Order: sequence, then C-alpha cells, then structure tokens
Amino acid sequence: MGIRFLATAAITSLVLNAIFSILTPTTAAAQTAAQHTALATDSNFIQSAMSVGLLQAQLGKMAQEQGTNDVVRDYAKRIVADYATLNQQLATGARQAAYPHPVLLRPHQKIVDRFNYMSKSHFDKEYMVETVRQHDEAVRLFEQEAKDGKVASLKQLAASLLPDLQQDQALAQKAAGAVGAAEVTTSASR
Repeated sequence: MGIRFLATAAITSLVLNAIFSILTPTTAAAQTAAQHTALATDSNFIQSAMSVGLLQAQLGKMAQEQGTNDVVRDYAKRIVADYATLNQQLATGARQAAYPHPVLLRPHQKIVDRFNYMSKSHFDKEYMVETVRQHDEAVRLFEQEAKDGKVASLKQLAASLLPDLQQDQALAQKAAGAVGAAEVTTSASR
C-alpha cells in the first residue's frame, strides 16, 4: 500500500513538473514578446521622429527657395536651423540606443515629391498646412515617447526635445495664419 502511494505521488510529481516546465517557457516567451513590443515602439518612435526631422529640413529648404511670402521664408529659415540641431540630437540618441541611421520614410518622401512639383503660387499655403500637420503629429509622437517610452535614453531625449517642438508648432500655426492657411490647418488637425 505504501509503495502504491509513493508511486502515485512520484507520477503526480513528474506530471506536475512536466506541466510546469511546459508553462514556464510560455511565460518567459510572453515576457520576451512584451519586451520586443516595447522596443519596437521605441524603434517606431526614433524612425518616425528622424524621418519627420528630415522632412521638415527638406521642406524648409524648399520653402526658402520657392516661398513667395516673407513670413514663410523667415519661418522656413528658422525651421531649417532648428531641425539641423534636432536631427543631430536624434541621430546621436539613435546611435547611442543602437538604432539605425535616419532615413526618410516612404510617406514623407511622397510629401517631398509632391512639393518638388508644386507651383510657386500654391507653395506657401500648402507648405504651411503641411508643416502644421507634421508638427502636430511630431508633438503627439514625442509626448507619447516621453510618457510611455521603454528605452530610458530615448524617453529622456523625447522629453528634452518636446518644448522646442511645441515652440515650432506654435510658430507654424502663427505663420500659417499670416498666409491665410489658418482655417485650413484648424480643420485638418481635427
């Protein structure tokens, strides 16, 4: 009787250990998947942020050349200078966090392509509408990373750059109003 009890206890122990060993890798895999998801979110942030930075710099240079309104050209000059600094900080942050070199993502390249073929008569308004839209998106992106980022260096970088982006966002809205694009940008950001 004692041997049967010990045999049953041994078998139960083996079964429980087998079940535990099967479940444990699943839990570890779930934790690893969650970590990869968090890092993917940070990766999306840095790739999107760098692409927006490159977009703003390129559009700013175009606006300096093709813009017909002094307000637009002055705004573009400031944006080119601001984004030269911002892009350098983003590239350094990406490098330190082992993320790839900045590239212009396809949706942003399409915007640049659209502006390459735009007539000067439409450029100022369209540029201001686009730059307000892009600044609105960038501010949301940086706010989200500053709040929810998992890579500490990127989270801190987003938080430190956010005030500059918000200032550029306000300047974009003001310049848009000066060229009559304010009503367009207000409805586009809703």
